[in-house]
Amino acid sequence: MNFKIGNGYDVHRLAENRKLILGGVEIAHTKGLLGHSDSDVLVHAIMDALLGASGLGDIGMHFPDTSAEYKDISSIILLRKVDDLLHKNNFKIGNLDCVIVAQKPKLAKYFPEMKKNVAESLHINPACVNIKATTEEGLGFTGAEEGIAAWAVCLLEQRRIYENLKNL
Repeated sequence: MNFKIGNGYDVHRLAENRKLILGGVEIAHTKGLLGHSDSDVLVHAIMDALLGASGLGDIGMHFPDTSAEYKDISSIILLRKVDDLLHKNNFKIGNLDCVIVAQKPKLAKYFPEMKKNVAESLHINPACVNIKATTEEGLGFTGAEEGIAAWAVCLLEQRRIYENLKNL
């Protein structure tokens, strides 16, 4: 077995007149995240963890914020593209563990739908996806409600090509 571990981090500023999208779910809140795409920090952190573990770069390399193609795009669409890259390079996802750092809003009621969106996009069992949230007790930029951050860790298994040939 050839296991790979990756971690990802993303942060975006909260802004007026933007939707708050986390894990592909629109969250009821007075502000949303500012950025080139839908600014889904959870999905961005997951993508960077997966790309890092696989040695395939990062989201900026694959989906640059200078490209009109990705302006306001759903990060779930980008996650599906990362899944395609993983499959083409013989990687299988073991699990994901994620944390969203936000003072507000409370997010627990949205976790089941977030898990479903992530799992479906990556063609894995929702039991392989863990999502949780924390506050920073009023400290830092997230505690001051200036932004939201997310961390993700993943375990990948790289299948060897000769193992795949034995099954033909």
